Amino acid sequence: MSTRLRDLTLVMKSGGEMGSAIVWRLYQAGLRRILILETAHPLAVRRTVSFCEAVHDGHCMVEGVRAQRVDAVEQIVPLWADGQIPVLVDPEWSSLESVQPDVLVDAIIAKRNLGTRRTDAPVVIGLGPGFTAGQDVHMVVETKRGHDLGRILTTGQAAPNTGIPGEIGGFSRERVVRAPVSGRLSWACQLGDMVRAGQILGQVDIVPVMAEIDGLLRGQVRPNGSVPCGFKLGDIDPRGDRQFLHTISDKGRALGGAVLEAVLRVYH
Repeated sequence: MSTRLRDLTLVMKSGGEMGSAIVWRLYQAGLRRILILETAHPLAVRRTVSFCEAVHDGHCMVEGVRAQRVDAVEQIVPLWADGQIPVLVDPEWSSLESVQPDVLVDAIIAKRNLGTRRTDAPVVIGLGPGFTAGQDVHMVVETKRGHDLGRILTTGQAAPNTGIPGEIGGFSRERVVRAPVSGRLSWACQLGDMVRAGQILGQVDIVPVMAEIDGLLRGQVRPNGSVPCGFKLGDIDPRGDRQFLHTISDKGRALGGAVLEAVLRVYH
């Protein structure tokens, strides 16, 4: 189907780290009619590279691309004309009917389908496990680190969730900071700090949140009242390179390239 990329309307469910990486890649490839749908209180871990931060701050920037919160569908087109990415709080996705996207991407990465349907757009793409290509979506993109990362599936499902984070710098589970108990979260450090193994990063209620490895606190959720036990609170990068704090990850770029390819398979 021959259609200019600039003329396509694409809706991204979730402006978290991976959804934002994909939006950034598509924007650089020439798509300019991109809308991000978000919840009222998004909790991104890698906040410096997540467009959902516009919900909290009104606007944000990821590697030179600017996003701005909008409060109504009528505000979307003027932002597109200004070269910005609108972020709309719409957890029920009710705006889909009026926006009429050519492409819908579900990047919530909830490990299950929260309601995305193949009839939501001419091209519907799901990221990771929880979707079946050819049934509830047209295509599925593999999100598991390894040989198949970024593979596009037109039938079947992505690899099941193992619960084991991908390895970075020789560390996997150890680099992810999780809530030790359920309760109220508070921090004793800041995003971008260099931390040491055994350091108290904060606490949930009165239980300390500890760093298991040395490295850069690359991700840190906003303190937002109570968190459940096991909730992902942060991400420690053992490589300790501060430039990684504000740049999209290798995984994010791989997924961005995969979704761009998926779009081009239909619209070219």
